[in-house]
Amino acid sequence: MYMINLKNTSLKTSIKEYFLMAVGMCIYSFGWVGCILPAKCMGGGASGLALLIYYLTGGHVTVGVIVLIINIILLIIAGFIVGWKFGAKTIYCIVLLSVSMSILQHFFTLPDGTVMDIFHLDNRLLYTVLGGIFSGIGVAMCFIQGGSTGGTDIVAMIINNYKKVSYGKIVRFTDGFIIGSALVLPQVGIDGVVYGFLMVVVFSYTVDTIMNGNQQSNQIFIICKDYVEMADTMNNVAKRGATVLDATGWYEKQNRKIVMVVCRRRDTPMILKIVKMVDPDAFITVGSVMGVYGKGFDALNKA
Repeated sequence: MYMINLKNTSLKTSIKEYFLMAVGMCIYSFGWVGCILPAKCMGGGASGLALLIYYLTGGHVTVGVIVLIINIILLIIAGFIVGWKFGAKTIYCIVLLSVSMSILQHFFTLPDGTVMDIFHLDNRLLYTVLGGIFSGIGVAMCFIQGGSTGGTDIVAMIINNYKKVSYGKIVRFTDGFIIGSALVLPQVGIDGVVYGFLMVVVFSYTVDTIMNGNQQSNQIFIICKDYVEMADTMNNVAKRGATVLDATGWYEKQNRKIVMVVCRRRDTPMILKIVKMVDPDAFITVGSVMGVYGKGFDALNKA
């Protein structure tokens, strides 16, 4: 019975994930098209490279289309080098990012070809900060749901196929190279490059702040009638690891089994629903843990 309910829950979860990724990509696109583009500053990643090409070509092709072309080229290269193992969410986010950028740029572009000053701030610094915040929120929403905007992620995948290099180093190098290349563009100038580095800092801080809050983990202890069924359900249905611990109930002086599950905080409601479906009378404790390292969680070298 609970298997049917779990399938419905899984479908609802998938719909929710794809919806939130769509919202995240729209927010990310707004940060670039509505804030960074009017400020005539730069940024990193595939979007920053697309903006660089956009300026070089005189703005005849929308940034969204250029982003899509860049990601398609990177996907093809990565496919031949590391294999065609890209998730549906990554493809979904890449396509949606291109579409949302193109639509927003169409609506925000004035008849003379300039991008609309949406907030009427007339301040490049404020637009740069807002662009970093909006794009950071959008990317974090995408990452939390398991998606990816491509770009630097694909580059990191290709590089790590030959040599293990940290993701942070790859981001810093690629972003620095892309932003620095804009020095030759009169539309951007030195101040636009400086604002570009500021945008990356704000963007990174925003993503880290949201992701760190979301990546916290919980440790769940479950005392139930049938620990075998509970542990199997955690493995096969919830797709989470389970550990069975020996315990003694001191009130009744009886030996019991405790099913321990460690999961991300965002997955806790799902785990509790599954426990309720398997055994409504189960005794459960949920506690926060400072750090979890190993498969499915953080790498041990981050400790």
